[in-house]
Amino acid sequence: MTITETLIPGVLIFDPKVFNDDRGYFFESYSKKVFNDAGIDADFVQDNQSLSQKNTIRGLHAQAPPYAQGKLVRVLQGAVLDVAVDVRKGSPTYGRHVSVELTAKNHRQLWIPPGCVHGFLTLVDDTIFAYKVSGGLYNKASEIGLAWNDPELAIGWGIAEKDAILSAKDQELPGLSSFNSPFIYTR
Repeated sequence: MTITETLIPGVLIFDPKVFNDDRGYFFESYSKKVFNDAGIDADFVQDNQSLSQKNTIRGLHAQAPPYAQGKLVRVLQGAVLDVAVDVRKGSPTYGRHVSVELTAKNHRQLWIPPGCVHGFLTLVDDTIFAYKVSGGLYNKASEIGLAWNDPELAIGWGIAEKDAILSAKDQELPGLSSFNSPFIYTR
């Protein structure tokens, strides 16, 4: 498995070694040893999966401490533009983002540590998105997030606002300037 660091400390891209033959393919999608060797001691507590149509944006979401979660995300079918934004106070990359295309064909995964909000845009219909979460179990009262289209974040989603499909909750999220992050950078 190849691990690539991004401009945000702790956000890592995982490219598994895929073994193809006439039957199809095989790859190791998670290895605790690989994670530990990369400095990640994650205790995964839940797996989640969603199905979305093209132009759906889910996010940007996180959970506040003590229910903060790390996420290992991937696409089982289809394709997404996946985005992580650093919201750790004191971080040299506070308010900056990383975006990575994850597809069922490239098998790429993204690790988003606690302290980052996360979201994705589906690029094709019937996209199945799956992720493992570490840390706390889901807690509705701990939900936090940022507006996907906040000009201060300047995320190049590649979609017109009028074409984006969002939940009512995601349409109400604040921008970075009015966001009071509960996370502190400790690296």
